[in-house]
Amino acid sequence: MHPDSFLDSVFAELDGLLGGTDAALAARYPGDTGGRQPVHTVYVPADRMHPGLLDEWGTAAREALKAHPPPPFGEELRERVLSKLEREPIEDLRIDFEDGYGIRDDPTEDADAVAAAAALRDGPPPPFVGLRVKSLEAATRKRAVRTLAVFLFWYGGLPPGFVVTLPKVSAPEQVAAMAVLCGRLEEAYGLPAGALRFEAQVETPPAVLGADGRATVAQLVGAAAGRLTGLHYGTYDYSASLGIAAAQQSLEHPAADHAKAVMQVAVAGTGVRLSDGSTNVLPVGDTDAVRAAWALHSRLVRRSLERGFYQGWDLHPAQLPTRFAATYAFFRDGAPAARARLAAYRERRSGGILDEPATARALEGFLARGVHCGALDPSEADVEL
Repeated sequence: MHPDSFLDSVFAELDGLLGGTDAALAARYPGDTGGRQPVHTVYVPADRMHPGLLDEWGTAAREALKAHPPPPFGEELRERVLSKLEREPIEDLRIDFEDGYGIRDDPTEDADAVAAAAALRDGPPPPFVGLRVKSLEAATRKRAVRTLAVFLFWYGGLPPGFVVTLPKVSAPEQVAAMAVLCGRLEEAYGLPAGALRFEAQVETPPAVLGADGRATVAQLVGAAAGRLTGLHYGTYDYSASLGIAAAQQSLEHPAADHAKAVMQVAVAGTGVRLSDGSTNVLPVGDTDAVRAAWALHSRLVRRSLERGFYQGWDLHPAQLPTRFAATYAFFRDGAPAARARLAAYRERRSGGILDEPATARALEGFLARGVHCGALDPSEADVEL
């Protein structure tokens, strides 16, 4: 039989066998969505939200640097950090109606939701913003839905870059219910279909490993009906639920690394992004205490970046300098080698490292992230953004 005749029949047979699989893989793993990912999410209790908050955080961060001068870290890096604190101190703001806010009576939480909507509408918004509502567990479900509905009604639409944070997710059914809720809210308030999206917090053991032995986080993506933008690790809820003593609860505890590794594998290629959690060691007190907290925060930020977690949580204005300094240093330190390896790959020459296409894409992604966060100028990246 001539190869053409044989191959045509085999191709047709294989296409029939694998066509459904091809479509399912393409839908499940579309790749990264591209564009900017914030380097952090700043959590602010809802009752403290007001129009001037962003400027206040930037001012407080600069005052912390002035009051407790850190060891020199290079004039260029210092200028970039100071400029960032002046221009855009908060990249992603989350107005918190959950743990950072606590339990209030309904009139109080309604009023704070109205005030938060007004503050966002009247003040210059950060590039990314959203609400963390209470969980969809039975005890707080109605309050979570009401807060989100009140906010959307009084805001009169969706702020740019808006996302809802759903805490304490333990089962894919909760994510599926959140997707249904988003659709109902869009219908109720005249929002475009699919515009309301959310991220899920991984802070309970069942969110990582279900009772059936399967990785729950892998099921969350499909349950979200295309509305899931990210998974955020919850450092202290997760650690405490495993019985880890308070003194040992940390972003770098082995239990944290296990949970985050499962999260990372579960969403690889899906377009769902990852965020590490927070450290509760705040840069406050005398200079020695502030510098010690800065050293810890800087190390943890760098550690997360090295492990592919490009976002984390910040809880205090004085954490902003180390967030940006550590992030900028990571990308600036790695940029020369990344550019050299990418040039060698494009020119089909060996630079001592034989890179493959997947690694070349990773090098391009690294440089693009450096530009998006302000660590690199576009002229230093040599990639399409």
